[in-house]
Amino acid sequence: QVQLVESGGGLVQTGGSLRLSCVVSGSIFSINALGWYRQGPGKQRDLVASITKRGSTNYADSVKGRFTIFRDNAKNTVDLQMNNLNAEDTAVYYCNADVVTTNYYAMNYWGKGTLVTVSS
Repeated sequence: QVQLVESGGGLVQTGGSLRLSCVVSGSIFSINALGWYRQGPGKQRDLVASITKRGSTNYADSVKGRFTIFRDNAKNTVDLQMNNLNAEDTAVYYCNADVVTTNYYAMNYWGKGTLVTVSS
């Protein structure tokens, strides 16, 4: 079993910052891509940012220049630093991981999500 646990969500004012963290644990042989997705009210779940094992990053156009994704391969963590937040960033943020398990299965896992609310 592999678990993803997010933390760091909360209420923030427009223009503020938050840092989300996700810890990946369990029967892990290796972790390939890590990512953050979000689902706003009445919207589909969309990619926010992703990072490969080697550190190559990809961002949604709406967050470029404001959000930064980090990973620590030694600790199996991925963080999302979010700056200059606005109301459209309000969503549940989900951590996602492409994992090779100790049984050598390539699996994709999701966290349960953490709520970010941006108030004006």
